[in-house]
Amino acid sequence: MTTRQQDTRDTARLNVQGMDCGGCERKVEAALEGLSQVERVSASSMSGTVSVTAHADQALDHDSLKHTLSRLGYPVIEASPSTASTPRWWHTTKGRLVVVSGALLVMAWLLAWRLPEVGAWPFVLATLIGWLPIGQVAWRSLRMGNPLTIEMLMSIAAMGALTIGAAAEAAMVVFLFAVGELLEGVAAGQARRRIAALGNLTPATARLLEGEATREIAADALTPGQRVLVRPGDRVPCDGRIIAGTSQLDESPINGESVPRQRATGEEIWAGTVNLDAALEVEVTRGAADNTIARIIHLVEEAQAAKAPVARFIDRFARWYMPLVVGVAVLVAVVPLWLTGLAWSESVYRALALLLIACPCALVISTPAAIAAGLSTAARRGLLIKGGAVLEQLGKLQRVAVDKTGTLTAGAPSVTDVEGWDEPNEQEVVRLAAALEQDSNHPVAQAIVQHAEQLGLSLGRASEGQAQAGQGVSGRFEGRALTLTSPRHWQGTETQSARIAALEAEGKTVVLLLAEGIALGVLALRDEPREDTPAAIEALKRLGVSVVMLSGDNARTVAAMGEQLGIEAEGELMPEAKAQRVRDWQAQGLGPVGKVGDGINDAPALAAADVGIAMGGGTDVALETADAALLKNRVMGVAELIALSRATLNNVKTNVALALGFKALFLVSTVLGITGMWVAVMADTGATVLVTLNAMRLLGYRFRSPAITQGR
Repeated sequence: MTTRQQDTRDTARLNVQGMDCGGCERKVEAALEGLSQVERVSASSMSGTVSVTAHADQALDHDSLKHTLSRLGYPVIEASPSTASTPRWWHTTKGRLVVVSGALLVMAWLLAWRLPEVGAWPFVLATLIGWLPIGQVAWRSLRMGNPLTIEMLMSIAAMGALTIGAAAEAAMVVFLFAVGELLEGVAAGQARRRIAALGNLTPATARLLEGEATREIAADALTPGQRVLVRPGDRVPCDGRIIAGTSQLDESPINGESVPRQRATGEEIWAGTVNLDAALEVEVTRGAADNTIARIIHLVEEAQAAKAPVARFIDRFARWYMPLVVGVAVLVAVVPLWLTGLAWSESVYRALALLLIACPCALVISTPAAIAAGLSTAARRGLLIKGGAVLEQLGKLQRVAVDKTGTLTAGAPSVTDVEGWDEPNEQEVVRLAAALEQDSNHPVAQAIVQHAEQLGLSLGRASEGQAQAGQGVSGRFEGRALTLTSPRHWQGTETQSARIAALEAEGKTVVLLLAEGIALGVLALRDEPREDTPAAIEALKRLGVSVVMLSGDNARTVAAMGEQLGIEAEGELMPEAKAQRVRDWQAQGLGPVGKVGDGINDAPALAAADVGIAMGGGTDVALETADAALLKNRVMGVAELIALSRATLNNVKTNVALALGFKALFLVSTVLGITGMWVAVMADTGATVLVTLNAMRLLGYRFRSPAITQGR
């Protein structure tokens, strides 16, 4: 069961430069954990951030944190790494090291070939020059009390190889290590650039309206209450409300929905969406720092920094794995000398090669690379996931409780049935009813008028309109006194009453159209399921997830909807009752439980569930309480979340298997003397490349939804 408690301890989230791999994360965490003020540290190379929590009743000394990180070689920067410009690889320190060490290695081979009398000195020189930056990093970590770093293992291997006369292999080791470090940095940079691409969706400028005049200003200078003009073809520069105009908007940059949506006066629109048809006058409702894109970027960055349980396990494993490997390497160097009489140079060589192949780079990056790719893919599809732990938990869900109104359904009634009784023409029944409801903003009235418009009927307006409290509306139209009323206030024939009862048994709201007390016809309305709801439920069932509807609506309506969709359904539930149902399922051991909702009344159940999922059109309370959100407002997003989570977890398992498989194979071959040092480093680098490429496959993930089951 998920519990959320307010933590009042001092925390800080720092953006750092140069932290590109799992080894970097461990160095940063070890250094900061050594400070007396710090209780917890979590570093994320994928987001380039460090989260620090102080001990209870202590405050963080930010200057001390920054000084420690700078000494370690990771300076704190103001801009987030995901929004700051990322240099090309050849402009980075690691890129320059690859170029320099590679050039030195080529020159050494050429000199050894053309001038063999110079001996191994070109390789010694290439090794020392290429190793110098690596040695500096190892020395800084050693001074900070963290001796067992990847750079230290590499330094021992390179210097040891020079000592036993394997200068050429030492130079190759330094070069391949630099390549591996660069590849890890490139992978982290790709993840950050995908987040930065979200920030680029907002235009740099906006056309501010001042009276009848317009002037161009920076989009990030807009403040709530100002008005902007958005021309056809422009990107919307802010979150706002349309105050004049109607147009189709392409919302795919935000929610992944490919079909443009018409937005009219009074409706909310998002920054980064594209205006397609007509000019809009928009009132700014949120500043640049708080608009939808900024919130998405912030959520994704926080999600990538929050490590999944499997990632934390890998980190703990790496902490004791490194000392163990060093111990085994010492035994490999010493024991064969006593037992087999193997030459000391050969024994030391095997030990050094073992150190290289045992570097946990590939293992450490295997999980965060996949998690980061999964989170980025989700964000691009309009699925927000608040952390790796949530992403992991989503794949384990066995049961999902779903709200009805606004979640499974559209949230507004629509006309489902029209029957002519005394008036045989059904369209005439709709036309007359719409004439009475033209000036009403009641949801039922709006649904009837919208239905008439969809039928292409010519609409008039009734005169002498009068609302009858709790009963309906009346007025005169085309010389007749008309009334639209509830069946409760009318006595009909037995046949008519039976028909009304049948419609109501299906969970529909029934209204009668009367003329001079005679029933002309009947209209039935219901809040119908979203277009994708049946297919979404089918997709969840295929994933092995049971779906239960929990609603505060009347039990008869809920039961009818549940029967139509083929799922369990409970109605007339208060917010706390919904939360209690979730807790009961958890207590019964039915597996992790998810809750999907869109309103304030769903917040308690969202908080109680193992994973709370908010519909994007819901309230801010629901979005803040939930662990994940569906920006595209489609129920199919729940199935997409679960399927993507399972794909990500399978990717993680594959990565771990690749990393450990390479280690096991080459550890054995190294101890037996079959493979040497440069092969060991190439294998380690190769494993890093493989797990990174495998993780990047998730960026092209596509969810295939099942077709809607016939007869549903």
